[in-house]
Amino acid sequence: MKTPRTLLVALVVCAALGACGGEGVGEAAPSPSGGTTVTTPPGTGSVDPTAPAAPTAQPPATRPTGPSRPPGPGAMTLTGVVEAGVEPGCRLLDGYQLIGGPANVLAAGAKVTVSGQPKPGMLSTCQQGTPFVVESARRA
Repeated sequence: MKTPRTLLVALVVCAALGACGGEGVGEAAPSPSGGTTVTTPPGTGSVDPTAPAAPTAQPPATRPTGPSRPPGPGAMTLTGVVEAGVEPGCRLLDGYQLIGGPANVLAAGAKVTVSGQPKPGMLSTCQQGTPFVVESARRA
């Protein structure tokens, strides 16, 4: 008695799965109103879960800092004492959030001179100050 019931359930499941997968990808299926629906052609907009993942963006390499490199266009020079930000790893100088630069020179409490460029539109997790990309830094 159990075998016919199991067989019936298996047939219903197979029929349901066959109906779901019966429509070809990219083909137009009739809609309930009698017209046809627009579907996405194969290869556009769908993601193949078996395809290898696209390479992820690598964080930019730390640029060397030092006095031998001239500042770029729009560069500024700031001098003052580095303050620790509220978030871990965030460093501030005169209202600017220091991005990059040598960590040993730009430690909290150090008096420094930095050259770089303010980037007001740059996103940051520090939530303090205007981002300032450090091009060179030295102890003052």
